[in-house]
Amino acid sequence: MDSAAFLLLVFVSAVTLLQVRGSDRVTALYGETIVIPCNDGDAAPEDLMFIKWKYEKDDGTPGDLLIKQARSDQATVQATDNYAQRISIDDKFSLLITQASLTDQKTFTCMVVSESNLMEFPVSVVVNKKPSSVQIMDKSGVLQRDKPTTVGTCVATDANPAAMITWKKNGKLLVADGKAIVITPSMKLDPSTGLSTTSSVLQYAATKEDDVAVFACVSTHELTSQEIVLDPFPIHYPSEKVTLEILSQRPIVEGGNLTLKCHADGNPPPSSFFFHIKGQKMLVENSNTYTLTAISREAAGEYKCSLSDNENLEASQSIVVGYLDLSLSLTGKVVKTVGDSFSVKMEKSASGEAKVSWAKNGKAVKEPEFSRLTYADAGLYQCEVSMSGLIRRQSFELVVEGKPVITSLTKHRADDSTHKVLTCEAEGVPEPSFQWSVNSTNEEHSYINGKATHKITVIPKVNLTVSCSVSNKMGEDVMTINVSSVFKEDDGDRGSQEDSEDHAKLIVGVVAGLIIAAAAVGLIYWLYMKNSRQGSWKTGEKEVGTTEESKKLEENNHTV
Repeated sequence: MDSAAFLLLVFVSAVTLLQVRGSDRVTALYGETIVIPCNDGDAAPEDLMFIKWKYEKDDGTPGDLLIKQARSDQATVQATDNYAQRISIDDKFSLLITQASLTDQKTFTCMVVSESNLMEFPVSVVVNKKPSSVQIMDKSGVLQRDKPTTVGTCVATDANPAAMITWKKNGKLLVADGKAIVITPSMKLDPSTGLSTTSSVLQYAATKEDDVAVFACVSTHELTSQEIVLDPFPIHYPSEKVTLEILSQRPIVEGGNLTLKCHADGNPPPSSFFFHIKGQKMLVENSNTYTLTAISREAAGEYKCSLSDNENLEASQSIVVGYLDLSLSLTGKVVKTVGDSFSVKMEKSASGEAKVSWAKNGKAVKEPEFSRLTYADAGLYQCEVSMSGLIRRQSFELVVEGKPVITSLTKHRADDSTHKVLTCEAEGVPEPSFQWSVNSTNEEHSYINGKATHKITVIPKVNLTVSCSVSNKMGEDVMTINVSSVFKEDDGDRGSQEDSEDHAKLIVGVVAGLIIAAAAVGLIYWLYMKNSRQGSWKTGEKEVGTTEESKKLEENNHTV
């Protein structure tokens, strides 16, 4: 006999007090592993000898499962039934049971034996299983008005505990009244698994308002809830009322389409109708709409529709058609001469209040009316008249022509002072052409809103009178300007301040040059005379001349 068994025998023989705590409860999932803690997972006593798990069999007798010694890493399985392959113990002494089933809904006891005590901790196990499936069977095709008809049978299969089934209509709970609402529940238990299958049959007496009703079956379980929504059921009943609807966007305007829709409240809905269009009866089959395209203002009036098999059921609508007309006295391209007067006449006709606006080249302006046209008045004019649902636009292009007039002719010296830039500016339409009286380079040209600019570069070597001439089909103009040489400016020129400064600099330069040249000539002459006299002294030769000239020369040498 081992020590643990011996000590246990001593405890039993000494009639040691056995402590048993109230039973705890563990809820497990069907098919998963059951984890049953020993003493709620509290640590074992320090003087622990061994722990033993046992359970209560169906007949009330105890059954051993396994035992684990305090100093042993392995547990000894004592079970001989189907638990032998399904049980184990973890490091916290919790009992593990794999593949949970309803047969595991028992009380399991953890017995803790120490050197000073023996305690038992019973734990009851409950195994829950959510329904394997929730579905609606035996669905009805249609519902009958005022007569109970089966909506369907809702079934929640293989659950524990059994699922509860309820019915809803348009999101609200249906309560059986035995007349318009009849609900028949049932439940079936599978003897092999112990799982429950719940069924519920709904019968419902519909009304016309239930034509769009949405029914739903709700399965409620401790682990989950599931709702299955049914498509709306058609409900059969004859038509009692007809309505005529205008599908076209309001307001209805001339040039648009007019679509009429005839609707009857019967079910199934009628498939053919008569549309009464301005005194004519039009039969439409397999449709409930009729469309008139590109209607005119004469389309206004009363429209009707009726059932093809019961013309006494009819409906009507009065149609108002909006219209808008616009006319300008001028269109297309309008050519006028600068200085002329100008005005345009606008006429409009509308079914309601209309707003008038004008734009020139896309920008808002007043109605174009001018006593004297200028080039700036030219452009694309557009008149817009609008009212609810309608817009009318007309436009014309105003061209203002006139013979070119030169507005400016200027000159200026370039930064490098080696050439002159002449600028000729003119106004005129059509665009004028430029002609200069001198050869030039680096021409620049622009023409914007009737204003033309032409620049040229010249290098005048002498003073010039330059003319700029402009011309178009309406006439021509010419202007002249005096241009001085880049080396000397004419005081009478209309040159810039820079030209005057250049002229002054040139005069100063010439005077300075003359002074320097005179000084150089004097220096050369002095050196020549000095060298000549020095040459006579060096040779020692007698000079040719009179005695009086020799004396004067000698006196001069002493003086120098």
